[in-house]
Amino acid sequence: MKRRKAREYALQILFQLDIRKEKPSAAVFKHFWAGHTPDDEAKAFAEELVKGSYKHLKKIDEIIRASAKNWTLDRMATVDRNVLRMAVYEILYRMDIPTSVTINEAIEIAKKYGSDESGSFVNGILDSAARMTGKLDERHVED
Repeated sequence: MKRRKAREYALQILFQLDIRKEKPSAAVFKHFWAGHTPDDEAKAFAEELVKGSYKHLKKIDEIIRASAKNWTLDRMATVDRNVLRMAVYEILYRMDIPTSVTINEAIEIAKKYGSDESGSFVNGILDSAARMTGKLDERHVED
């Protein structure tokens, strides 16, 4: 549950950065955390997701573009785009988290914060991204 909340915080920060066309900074984090009270573990994980997503943004966006048939990043809803970025970061760089867990978490967060279609949209793109990068584990197989 701590990681779910941390992912939700990370999405909120990524959303704000995307809308404002900013990059993560100490000031951005300080401002965000002033309105929230996470424990140290959730705060650290959220900040890692945000910083890591931005550090590897070019590669992450390339994978999303290749996985999103007939969709450009600009056409995607801001929530969906940032859930995808955060999840692709986890899939590529957090070997300690099973891909199936990352995908399932991303789907649930997309359903909570996105549109009615966000869950299936995120699922389809992440499934494709995981297959393309060889990171799909056996516990998450869509037919």
